[in-house]
Amino acid sequence: MIDAAHQSAILARATRIPIFETLRMDQVVFADGQCELRVPRQRIYDGVFESFHGGILMTIADSAACFAVLTTTPADQIMTTTDMNIRFLAPCLSDVQARARVIKRGRLMCPVAVDLLDDAGKLVAVAQVNYMLLDRMPSR
Repeated sequence: MIDAAHQSAILARATRIPIFETLRMDQVVFADGQCELRVPRQRIYDGVFESFHGGILMTIADSAACFAVLTTTPADQIMTTTDMNIRFLAPCLSDVQARARVIKRGRLMCPVAVDLLDDAGKLVAVAQVNYMLLDRMPSR
C-alpha cells in the first residue's frame, strides 16, 4: 500500500508540472500502481468537432500514466515516455476522468493502461503509455 508521505510527494511533484495547472487537473487519487484524476472540460480544449481535442486527451492519459508509475518508484524517479497509443471510442463532451493502471513494473520499462471516461462513465478512449525508468537525467 502506498503511504500518505509518498502520495504527498507525488502530488507535490505533479503540481510543479506546468500542464497540471494548465489543464486544471484535480481529484487526484493514488493507489499502488494506479492513479485517477479529473480534468474539467473547457472550450479552449475543443477540437474540430466541439469535443475534447484528441491531443489533449492523449496528454491527460500520459500524465495519469506518469503519476501511476510514480506510485511504484521514489517520487523523484527520473523517467521518460518512450511511446504511446490511443484509441478514441466516442467524443468527450464533458469533464474527463482518467484511470491509469501499471500493467507491469519492469526494471527499466513500465507499460501503463489508461481508460478515459466522460461524466456519465462512458469510455471515450483507451490508451497505452510506456515509460522508461532512467538512472540519470539525459544531457540537454
